[in-house]
Amino acid sequence: MTSIKLDGKVALVTGGSRGIGAAIAKKLAAEGAAVALTYVNAADKAEQVVREIEKAGGRALAIRADNRQAEAIEQAVSKTVGTFGKLDILVNSAGIWHAAPLAETSVSDFDEVMSVNLRAPFVAVRAAAGHLGEGGRIISIGSNLAELVPWPGISLYSASKAALIGLTKGLARDLGPRGITVNVVHPGSTNTDMNPINGDHSEPQRERIATGSFGEPEDIAGLVAWLAGPEGKFVSGASLTIDGGANA
Repeated sequence: MTSIKLDGKVALVTGGSRGIGAAIAKKLAAEGAAVALTYVNAADKAEQVVREIEKAGGRALAIRADNRQAEAIEQAVSKTVGTFGKLDILVNSAGIWHAAPLAETSVSDFDEVMSVNLRAPFVAVRAAAGHLGEGGRIISIGSNLAELVPWPGISLYSASKAALIGLTKGLARDLGPRGITVNVVHPGSTNTDMNPINGDHSEPQRERIATGSFGEPEDIAGLVAWLAGPEGKFVSGASLTIDGGANA
């Protein structure tokens, strides 16, 4: 493994067992960071990510943590610090998708979506903040659907991701005096097992994309790694959309 920009850094990536989260974990490790990643059910996939990182010469740790449970998130932060000795980078990548007409959307649906997509990042930041020092990085994964809602039925998901913008701006103010940056990255349609490039719902998405094609998880990971590295030190409180021009 070639250590480049994140030598000596320690990162925690929530939801790092699959898709965008897994790509982020592997990219940060490729840049030299030791990486802890959380998962809920996909232990085999999480361990596979760990094996890939270790095979390339890096250090990694998989931690089971349900983002619905604040204590589990806090324990994941503590285990990361206990294993690697510190924490420099927090990436809030875990999230859930919800799509349904308003009449079929319950209050419990609202509570679950907000719990995972909004409350969990807050809990993770609150737990991590005491460990982050000068040069610390916090990056949350939002969605381009936070900024533009092109179809009905996704109000809860869009609301949860839009709320991350306000949380990010506020946290950037709170933590900026300590030299910690806080940003949110908004991916558009990205080729993952949950939203495959040739899936049943891919064509309406592709029609909106200016470049005409889905992104890959590695595209998102590259932007996250840039924010986590030295070039990203003066970016904070920002919402960075990476969607091939879908929201243009």
